[in-house]
Amino acid sequence: MTYKFVDTLTEKQIYQLVELYKNEFWSQQRTYPDVVKMLKNSDIVVGLINNNAELIGFTRVLTDFIYRATIYDVIIKPAHRNQGLGAKLMDAIVHHPQLHQVEQIALYCLPEMMPFYQRWGFTTEVVNLNLMYRYHRSHQDK
Repeated sequence: MTYKFVDTLTEKQIYQLVELYKNEFWSQQRTYPDVVKMLKNSDIVVGLINNNAELIGFTRVLTDFIYRATIYDVIIKPAHRNQGLGAKLMDAIVHHPQLHQVEQIALYCLPEMMPFYQRWGFTTEVVNLNLMYRYHRSHQDK
């Protein structure tokens, strides 16, 4: 299979991304208008497309480009999983030229995905820090 990376998504690919999100418990409620806004406000976007320009993988990063970056939404279309495409997507992000100077890169993942991310040096051993959340009510109620 041939694929390539893109840093912007077409309107059709944005609809395909919304469909990918509907397959995951953590993103089922995402809507097209919200995803358009999310993409506009993400600092780095990496889409993985096939020969037909169909979106088969996606991730994004929020960053200040020097101290901190957080990777979000690493996702591969179910029919294309277990082919090494998630690793290629992670390689593209971890080695992204705009992130070379970033001191610390973080990501969120399910416990069962931790071994996958450890190969890029991600660890849960963070000294003297605790993760805290504050949910906005409107997003909890969706």
